[in-house]
Amino acid sequence: MTNTAFPLGPISSVSGSTVVLPGDDIDTDRIIPARFLKCVSFDGLGAQAFADDRSELKGDHPFDRPEHQGASILLANRNFGCGSSREHAPQALMRWGIRAIVAESYAEIFFGNCLALGIPCLGAEHSVMLAIQAAATAEPSRQFQLDVAAASLSDGQQSWPLELGSGPRQMLLSGQWNGTAQLIANASALEATAARLPYLGSFAAS
Repeated sequence: MTNTAFPLGPISSVSGSTVVLPGDDIDTDRIIPARFLKCVSFDGLGAQAFADDRSELKGDHPFDRPEHQGASILLANRNFGCGSSREHAPQALMRWGIRAIVAESYAEIFFGNCLALGIPCLGAEHSVMLAIQAAATAEPSRQFQLDVAAASLSDGQQSWPLELGSGPRQMLLSGQWNGTAQLIANASALEATAARLPYLGSFAAS
């Protein structure tokens, strides 16, 4: 597990090294095997990300290689996060240290679960994704910057265009992705609304 500083407010960019995870249709059961869904909290999930794949590869999985420790941007391919709609999958990635993902495409529910955690998921055309992965593989320590507003990824020498819908972009840039923070910020309005609802008043009185 690497970086443990979780996102809080608006997210306009993510910087850091990358970890390349090649292959299409990497599903949530591979990201976090089902036996770990029985956990009481998400705290220990980072160490179990890709547990079965890592065990099979005996230390040669990208998440185990020394050059990728501390990576914050995951580079994947088509239909990333498909399969069952478990929130544990993005939780495991985040707690390992992933703060953004660039892939050719995503499963819809996985994308939404990532957005709810403040993990930007940007898309890339096939040829663009292959070029980014090649650059990252050639120099694992290379630092990249993901620009959410511009929907681009750069390494200081070259820049690649990415894709991000206007809705998710606005949520990330404004901080509205954080539903809990939105509730806390509007606590007074919520309390006033609750006080006007007769069924809540009756429930509270009883």
